[in-house]
Amino acid sequence: MHPDLMRSLMNQRASESRATARDARLARNVRKLRRIERDLAEIADTSAVPLIPDYVDGMFGEAGHASAHHAA
Repeated sequence: MHPDLMRSLMNQRASESRATARDARLARNVRKLRRIERDLAEIADTSAVPLIPDYVDGMFGEAGHASAHHAA
């Protein structure tokens, strides 16, 4: 076989191997992310943090900014 043809075939094979490895890595990362999202959703469903109404601590006024009437 001619050396240039052999080199071309080797380059093509290496390129295909890299593409297959990249696809496998992407699929593995997608599975991992879906598992993490599922676990976080389960945690969010089981532990609900109650919202603290604004009037309880009085830090914020109606506009949502810190109250200006606190004197130092």
